[in-house]
Amino acid sequence: MLTFLSSSIAAISGLLMGYELGLISGALLQLSGILVLSCQQQEMIVSALLIGALLTSLTGGFLIDQYGRRIAIIIASCLLVLGSLILILCASYRLLIVGRVAIGVSISLSSIATCVYIAEIAPQDRRGLLVSLNELMIVVGILLAYISNYVFTNVSHGWKYMFGLVMPVGVLQAVAMYFLPPSPRFLVMKGYDEAASKVLERLRATSDISEELTVIKSSLKDEHQYSFLDLFRSKDNMRTRMLIGLTLVFFVQTTGQPNILFYASTVLKSVGFQSNEAASLASTGVGVVKVVSTIPATLFVDKVGSKSFLLIGSSIMSVSLVSMGLVNLKLDMNFTSICRNQSLEDSLFHRLGNQTAGNETPKEIFTNMTLYSRTSLRTAELSKSEEQNRTALAGDKPSSVSQTESRILTASYEVPAALKWLSLASLLTYVAAFSIGLGPMSWLVLSEIFPGGIRGRAMALTSSINWGVNLLISLTFLTITDLIGLPWVCFIYTVMSLASLAFVILFIPETKGYKIKLLILISSNLPILTFQSKF
Repeated sequence: MLTFLSSSIAAISGLLMGYELGLISGALLQLSGILVLSCQQQEMIVSALLIGALLTSLTGGFLIDQYGRRIAIIIASCLLVLGSLILILCASYRLLIVGRVAIGVSISLSSIATCVYIAEIAPQDRRGLLVSLNELMIVVGILLAYISNYVFTNVSHGWKYMFGLVMPVGVLQAVAMYFLPPSPRFLVMKGYDEAASKVLERLRATSDISEELTVIKSSLKDEHQYSFLDLFRSKDNMRTRMLIGLTLVFFVQTTGQPNILFYASTVLKSVGFQSNEAASLASTGVGVVKVVSTIPATLFVDKVGSKSFLLIGSSIMSVSLVSMGLVNLKLDMNFTSICRNQSLEDSLFHRLGNQTAGNETPKEIFTNMTLYSRTSLRTAELSKSEEQNRTALAGDKPSSVSQTESRILTASYEVPAALKWLSLASLLTYVAAFSIGLGPMSWLVLSEIFPGGIRGRAMALTSSINWGVNLLISLTFLTITDLIGLPWVCFIYTVMSLASLAFVILFIPETKGYKIKLLILISSNLPILTFQSKF
């Protein structure tokens, strides 16, 4: 019971991580209007979290080994509270960046420490289940974030409530973790064998822990057989394993799923869900699908096998992305107008809704809104026709509006309902396919192809590459979509999904049912790879 309780409290980090990852999707809709954010500024706000996560992933392993897994989780919770406090008190774009970086540091540190802590306190026959609890909590956190986006979408300063909801949870976790036992493996690593014995007796509710303590000491000795540079050498075919791991996490990011997570509401607005409320509600479906899809993947992976799930997931992702791209080609909706004119749209509808309560005429409202649009676009050049519309707007005809404003006001009627819902269905199918394939299975494969003595360092390196590619993809999503359009972005992701399918077929082993050693024929031109696998 103590082991389960400790694992559950530690897994709250997964819940907080998922919440922070999904939260920005809805908060960005409000912030872009309040702070008049350009596409690049929106990308930077999203990516600031990833910058903090990347920097921490490079040093997180050292921190948890130096100060302990439990202490690292406590520090991460405190950083999350601090970052959230900065966000809800901020009044500028720069402070938003600072707060998001702090939260990125927090979730990266907690993700490393939590998985290690749970794995080290759990008994061997329950380790997989308890570690999977953290993964499940991540997708639940994403769902809660989307629900929060919907609940507060029409609330004044609702984004502050979205960011602030995690603060009491973070405080409670930090306090609770203080009273939980430390990792027995960490205690042995620091030379506190007697304290490790007492902790194991409490966790296992038995005094017969000598065998497990011996296993811990033996595994620590195995770690000294490898150095970090061995990951790039031919020793035990480690270079090939590393290339497989890095390529796998590369496909996790380049198939586009992180952008769907961060920009879900923005993408949904571009395909016909015009209001913030409608887009937030539709994005809640993304969270539900992620949770529902992750559960069977976790339950049946031992029977179906990780490679089978990867094949199924990549195949369905390719089909759904093609469908989504073709549908978006038929939509008479410019994604760039949603990205760049979000602030104009929010303010325009808000002011029109309150027109009767003020003294401004329609002419004055539209004149000011045009000036507001120019400020938000900053360096964008206005075409000759737009200049003429703005001149007419300043004249004696109060009903005359610019083309941009007219498009914003009528865009919701230009998207056929059938295409809008087909696009949403394709998006949800894509999310489900990722959630049973590349999402969870990539990390399972990575945990199996490296020997125990170097697995931690290998996972740390692949995690850093994962955050780095994630940062690159998310930092350029709106810009690339601005240049080539959303349909062609979908087609690029389709090509990457097909490439990941080919890679899985050729290079990823099937580990289902193997208990001791697995021989993998990587290809006719590569040597046979032998590694330890524990099921």
